[in-house]
Amino acid sequence: MGHDQRDTLKDEQYYTPFYHNTMVRDRFFHILRFLHFENNEAPPNRDDPEYDRLWKIRKIFNNLNSKFCELYYPSEHLAVDEVIVLFKGSVFWQYTPKKHKRFGIKIYKLCDSLGNTYDMAVYLGKQRKLATEEITSTHGIVLQLIQRVEGSGHKLYMDSYFSSPALYDDLLERKINVCGTICNERRGNATRNLAQIDEIEKKKKGYCDKSEGESKCCSLERQALCVCSDEYAPSSIGGDESGHAIKPHVIEDYNAHMGFVDKSDRMVNSYGIARRTWKGTKKLFSHLLDMTILNAYLLHKSCDGKMTHKKFREILVRDLILQSRISRSVAFLGGRPSSPGAQVSRLELIH
Repeated sequence: MGHDQRDTLKDEQYYTPFYHNTMVRDRFFHILRFLHFENNEAPPNRDDPEYDRLWKIRKIFNNLNSKFCELYYPSEHLAVDEVIVLFKGSVFWQYTPKKHKRFGIKIYKLCDSLGNTYDMAVYLGKQRKLATEEITSTHGIVLQLIQRVEGSGHKLYMDSYFSSPALYDDLLERKINVCGTICNERRGNATRNLAQIDEIEKKKKGYCDKSEGESKCCSLERQALCVCSDEYAPSSIGGDESGHAIKPHVIEDYNAHMGFVDKSDRMVNSYGIARRTWKGTKKLFSHLLDMTILNAYLLHKSCDGKMTHKKFREILVRDLILQSRISRSVAFLGGRPSSPGAQVSRLELIH
């Protein structure tokens, strides 16, 4: 369904023999209706301090997270960023006015240069304190995402939403080099105040300076940009002979590696199977399914695979249908199988 976007499956105008030859439409709707991942008859207590809002799909989410880390080792450069799964009806949906998808489920991802999702976490509310220390929620999220790559010498890139000098110190202790932009007006960022930035802007273009916490404040052609990094030595670089600013290496490196999460999200949404009216757990499950297929394709690509993303998904669909038909034929060796209509009626009778 990700390759054939349509509004409805009940209109004869959109009839496609491939779907009917694979599964009866009513059977598909019944499977989708009763698709659950936990027992709703025994829900956890909402008043419990350890209550998990993601309990309906937590087992699948954790299983995929562990498999992503088990079957693939990321490249040297990693990026942390957030993506929005478009949805409005969940108890933990977010409203982000500056995003293209303003309403949805916020997911934090750790991706490498291929766009492979190595680790992820769903935003469920205010982050608890870690190790009895006062830290921001984004601080805890980043420390959670990099647990499996600690001590490996990776290089991590992030924007001003996550960056803080305290976080950079914690990551450096875990042998992870960091590069990212810094918001000067954010509480806890002891970098440069606005008056000092105005003084830097008056200097020559391309000026770099070293401030507290190994951060570099770079004045570019249009506006002042504060970048914090522990990978580059401080330097003062002016303009060329024509007066144009020379972009510092820290800025070039940040621009080259910061878009890994956006690349992954763009590829996931290329052939998305999610539909508009699904519940939050099903919408999140469909996004996880698309992400799993993408990671499988990138794993195939890392082994010198030559197929495109679309061709990989088409072959995967045909193989899954073939395997299901083989399993059904083996199961029905003992007698004549019942018709799909009878199976649907029994399902209605039970539920």
